[in-house]
Amino acid sequence: MPTPDDNPSRAAAALSRFSGSPVGHFIAGRSDAGSGETFDTHCPADGRLLARVARGTAADVDRAAVAAREAFESWAATGGAQRRAILHAIADGIVARADEIALIEVMDTGQPIRYMAKAALRAAENFRFFADRAPSANDGLSLPSADHVNYTTRQPIGPVGVITPWNTPFMLSTWKIAPALAAGCTVVHKPAEWSPLTASLLAEICSDAGLPAGVLNTVHGLGEEAGVALTEHPDIKAIAFVGESVTGSRIMKQGADTLKRVHFELGGKNPVIVFDDADLDRALDAVLFMIYSLNGERCTSSSRVLIQASIYDDFTTRLAERVARIRVGDPLDPATELGPLIHARHLDKVLSYPAKARAEGATVAAGGNRSDFGGGMGHFVEPTLYTGATSDMTIAQEEIFGPVLTAIAFEDEAEAVRIANGVRYGLAGYLWTRDTGRAHRVSRALDAGMVWVNSENVRHLPTPFGGMKASGIGRDGGDYSFDFYMETKNIAIALDSHTIPRIGA
Repeated sequence: MPTPDDNPSRAAAALSRFSGSPVGHFIAGRSDAGSGETFDTHCPADGRLLARVARGTAADVDRAAVAAREAFESWAATGGAQRRAILHAIADGIVARADEIALIEVMDTGQPIRYMAKAALRAAENFRFFADRAPSANDGLSLPSADHVNYTTRQPIGPVGVITPWNTPFMLSTWKIAPALAAGCTVVHKPAEWSPLTASLLAEICSDAGLPAGVLNTVHGLGEEAGVALTEHPDIKAIAFVGESVTGSRIMKQGADTLKRVHFELGGKNPVIVFDDADLDRALDAVLFMIYSLNGERCTSSSRVLIQASIYDDFTTRLAERVARIRVGDPLDPATELGPLIHARHLDKVLSYPAKARAEGATVAAGGNRSDFGGGMGHFVEPTLYTGATSDMTIAQEEIFGPVLTAIAFEDEAEAVRIANGVRYGLAGYLWTRDTGRAHRVSRALDAGMVWVNSENVRHLPTPFGGMKASGIGRDGGDYSFDFYMETKNIAIALDSHTIPRIGA
């Protein structure tokens, strides 16, 4: 069994597959070099070149969309039991290559191996969950009336585009692609250019598992090139996108001329509210985990902690002590708790906030600087805590998307809700209290698509996942995913008992 000390050599072996020819697209069941133009992907930990990747053009996207269109009729007609078997085979393939997927993902994203080691298994679980729902994907309701038998059924919408983010790309791509395939849709996948490598593994695993050619197509490239071509393509009936809110707005505009259906999981500035009657030890652990794990680069991170004034000083002191002990280091080291940020541009963004915080009157209670780990070769930052903040400050309003926590004091329940809702986002909310009535009142009052009480983010796959306001449109999870990837049709059969109006008689 491999040991943690083997991780660098194992990662090098996993990456060796990308060291020769550029990583190509996957279109109509085979690798496709495209135009020959490429872009580079680098390791966030040390800046090394990991691979050259095909830079998709509109022509590449068109070939992929045509392949998806041509494969759609056959795939949509494939029985649910057969789709279930293929999706389970894909899950088996993911499990068999879980270590390889994790190591490549760590090197391409900078996420610590302690979090990514199980990410592939979560991806396999996504495929299994939706595989088991494939046979019932078309099911509807019986809605009889006095003179008609009405029943509904669902049918796949057609070829869809899936555009996935750079933070945990493999798992999040399966969260979109698995339900689309289970529903009977064909897919053109455009992965994020900052972490594109595992998308090629997924396409390969799907093909090896028996997914027919053209059902899943992968086109690499830049958002302003391949991404725009995908969102504007007339053969693509819907776009599922995970990313920042500004990009989501652009995609909606780009898809308007072809009346595309859109599903957006966008940004967040999620509050975690800690009342003075909470289990403060458990709350402390949850607050820290939900912002400093995964390098703070996740949409559901609790980036604002709202603390009741009576416990604010003590709780922020304990936070600062723990933040100072978070271990920044090599993402391949299992002891590392915080790895490098994904890209130099993102590093610069995160490091721009301490000056803004100080200028607006907040205190940098921990961190706030570039980490000296790695001698400046990687995109490492210190975990950061801002205290003495108010809701109108930049650090309390903008999505930083890094290991950065802003602590705000509140006096009572009403003020906590007002502060929590006082941002443009509404993805997730967390609250800690032993008062059952308060838990329900505050949960209902929060402008958030998801609320966890006395818990960190724990996903249950049948439940709806998505946000309000600038955090998104639509819901993933369970049958909620099928609501997006399928059309609902009503069929009315007359009982020949109703009177038909006569005109011109």
